[in-house]
Amino acid sequence: MRILILILFLLNFCAKANVYNINTDFFTRFNDECFEKYIFQALSNNHDLKSINEKVKQYRYEISNSLSSELPKLSVGSNYLGAKFPTGDTNFLIKRNSYVLPIIASYEPDFLLKNRDKTRSTKKIYEAELSKQKASYISLLGDVANGYINILLFDFLIKKQEEIVKNVSKNLVFNKQKFNYGVIDLINLSKEKEAVEIQKVLLNTFIKQRNQLLYNFATLISISPNCIEDIKRKTLEEFEYQKEIPKEIPYETLSNRPDLIELEKRLKSAKIDITVAKKDFFPSFNITAALVFDTAGGGNFFSWNSSFAYLIAGLTQDIFKGGAKIANLKIKKARFMELLEKYKQTDLNAIKEVNNSLNLILEDTKSNESLKKQVAFEKERFFATKKKYLAGSASVIDYLEDKNSLLQQEQLLGNSKATRLMDYITLYKALGGEL
Repeated sequence: MRILILILFLLNFCAKANVYNINTDFFTRFNDECFEKYIFQALSNNHDLKSINEKVKQYRYEISNSLSSELPKLSVGSNYLGAKFPTGDTNFLIKRNSYVLPIIASYEPDFLLKNRDKTRSTKKIYEAELSKQKASYISLLGDVANGYINILLFDFLIKKQEEIVKNVSKNLVFNKQKFNYGVIDLINLSKEKEAVEIQKVLLNTFIKQRNQLLYNFATLISISPNCIEDIKRKTLEEFEYQKEIPKEIPYETLSNRPDLIELEKRLKSAKIDITVAKKDFFPSFNITAALVFDTAGGGNFFSWNSSFAYLIAGLTQDIFKGGAKIANLKIKKARFMELLEKYKQTDLNAIKEVNNSLNLILEDTKSNESLKKQVAFEKERFFATKKKYLAGSASVIDYLEDKNSLLQQEQLLGNSKATRLMDYITLYKALGGEL
């Protein structure tokens, strides 16, 4: 039943993630259902993402706001009219106090498609914000993944360190016996005591760092940091990427990076803005029509005798705004060039980040393999010492020291594995999630 609930949970949030074109399949390749659950939990509950989603909605509504400028406008007013006329014999038949109800329609025919271009520009900005939103999602998933791997690492380090503390404490007991029998002096005994305290301090440091990681991780998946005991996870030994990492990445794959797509959309918007700035030099054509009902005349309200109407159509050209329009055009062109240079630099950075990630994976994988061999050699030596210890030809102190040496090598191997796995996350982010 629990497995069925988890499957439904993941399917629900996979569908939600796919709306933003995020490759969540990558995180299902680590053979860890706890990890997958936290990934989708962060996507669903993280408050920073919810804030970003609301910001994107604002830009979507800006499109509707811009579109409204292309449509005719209709307004109605409710006004009181108070008038004073010359005294004596006059021909004024208008009441001094009256009520006026004007209905006004106005429309600017978009012959040059200037308003249409403004809407297109706004739409490109909205699409840029969508790409920025995707980048935020990918960044969050990378933080969650790195946080989880670090937690597994410190679980592993703490487990090994507890064994090391246990062994050096045993070693101290035997060295106290040797001191009592006069085999070693006080200086050597003090060194052994110091070694125990050093290992205990290191253990406490590991525990402190793991707690900090758990607090940060709880914040990422939007649960209370007071509930870090509820963060279930597997072990570092079980956590492994189940698919081969490519050795080369086609350049075309970089086109899916959200930062490049965002800048591409902003460039298109800036280019449209230049066109709009050029069209500002042309006259605008406006049509205004009004139907006004009033009680000032002799007819009944809402009757033709108490109303008048007018229609105005014509061209409007600014006279003293030429300098401002020229400056605005230059500003738009400079903005376009700024974005173009930023796009080129971002493209170079993207290539650099992918190359760095591939290089890190290559070299860290080599280091990881070398450490595996070192651990294998250390195990051989430890088992040889253990055999001698059981045969009575090696002391218990030699046995414990070799065991600690093996444990420390295993800690180094754990660090190396975690680094390699986090390199995969780095590559995932560098490719904009396309891994």
